[in-house]
Amino acid sequence: MIEWLDHFALKLIEICKNFLPIAIVIIGFQFFVIRRPLTNLKKTLSGFILVLLGMACFLEGLDTALFPLGNLMVLQLTAPEFLPLDPMGQAINWQAYKWIYLYAASIGFAAALAEPALLAVAIKIEHISGGAIRAWGLRFAVAFGAGFGLALGAFRLVLGIELHHFIIAGYCIVIIQTLAAPKAIIGLAYDSGVVTTTMVTVPMITALGAGLAQTVPGRNPLLDGFGLIVYASLFPIITVLGYAQIAHWLNRDRQLSKS
Repeated sequence: MIEWLDHFALKLIEICKNFLPIAIVIIGFQFFVIRRPLTNLKKTLSGFILVLLGMACFLEGLDTALFPLGNLMVLQLTAPEFLPLDPMGQAINWQAYKWIYLYAASIGFAAALAEPALLAVAIKIEHISGGAIRAWGLRFAVAFGAGFGLALGAFRLVLGIELHHFIIAGYCIVIIQTLAAPKAIIGLAYDSGVVTTTMVTVPMITALGAGLAQTVPGRNPLLDGFGLIVYASLFPIITVLGYAQIAHWLNRDRQLSKS
């Protein structure tokens, strides 16, 4: 217990050092630019303390649970009992990793759906749009894009295809969709790809990529284990633009039917 407390205290000190520049910027602008004292100083300080403690607990949870669990899951799914192997102990083909693709899609979908940042954005856009874009619809669109992107990223890692081929093709699709999508939704769609890759999704995706690169023969964890996060950022843009376009068509048909 004492050893864990020492480790937690060191992590808390590290977080305070990393958080210090943010505090300096906020306090500096408040006192030297706006030149007004902070309102509710006690409440603000208590909020800062809660943020620091929460971040320390979250990072400690990542080190002790999420990262090891993610690596363990990949190791189990690539175990011989899950993979048909040839006499040399190698997987027969890319189809042998079907459970990995399903796991990547499922963890991407679930992690994006549970992302607090996405929930906040979805509620805000439903309010601003007057209900034209539903919060649950947006969340499902983003989660579906994240799940599909991670499954595709795992497929690329297994085959050893260069990362840029998929990314260039994906952004070409985004450009074409952007030209046809309603202007009011373009900014939201691009931001939706960013909010999916924060505190909940990034640790799971990183663990998946690093663990998979260690178990697939011929893959380098440093070169191939990273790059999955870009899939979780790119494909939600595609799905949100598609969802917005469909919602726009449906609303237009309703208005035409009423008139």
